[in-house]
Amino acid sequence: MIEIKELSKKYSGLEVLRNINLSINNHGIVAVLGPNGSGKTTLLKSLLGMVIPQQGSMMLDGEPVLGQWQYRNKIAYLPQIASFPQNLRVAELIRMIKNLRPGNTREAALIDRFNLQPHLTKKLGTLSGGTRQKVNIVLALMFESPLIILDEPSTGLDPVALIALKELLAEEKAMGRMILFTTHIMNLVEEIADRVIFILEGNIWFDGTVNLLLEKTAQSSLEKAIAVLLKEAHV
Repeated sequence: MIEIKELSKKYSGLEVLRNINLSINNHGIVAVLGPNGSGKTTLLKSLLGMVIPQQGSMMLDGEPVLGQWQYRNKIAYLPQIASFPQNLRVAELIRMIKNLRPGNTREAALIDRFNLQPHLTKKLGTLSGGTRQKVNIVLALMFESPLIILDEPSTGLDPVALIALKELLAEEKAMGRMILFTTHIMNLVEEIADRVIFILEGNIWFDGTVNLLLEKTAQSSLEKAIAVLLKEAHV
């Protein structure tokens, strides 16, 4: 369970999050949406402890997040842009991450799922963007964490890998895990999300199901519904 109360964050006087109140107490897949600069990444990074808000509180499973670090062992995180030493080989990177974090892992199954066996001995600097993203997915999800946070997980993935990712997330959901993800691919949201949280200018403008958003905006697709929200916000 995630409980966020009155969360605010400023950068050089610019208010990025404005008294955010949010409760996520059910397992499933939640899409956190918004245009660039809306505050969605800041919100997720605050939950991860990578950004320190000036005001508010955050709780994970009833325990405070701010000023703590142990809770991060419950979280799997896929950053939008992951940077690793380019001269490391894929297998070396996986071993290194395993040594840095406690817990059982399932990297072998994920390597098979994303067909990474031919790339294990290759250096990261030689990989295509799509293959690096597959490696990032393996690193993020091999620890079987109860909370999964994915920032633009479909970036660079080919259709086969994207299907594998969607199947994997469906399996994680079935095992009772909570998944938060950001994306600009509205078709992906329509296909897998149980809940949509739309953030704009540091405020939550919508929180509910895809169907509810379509009904509220009288639109036939999520892409058009989001466009309506943006227009309403700037009227």
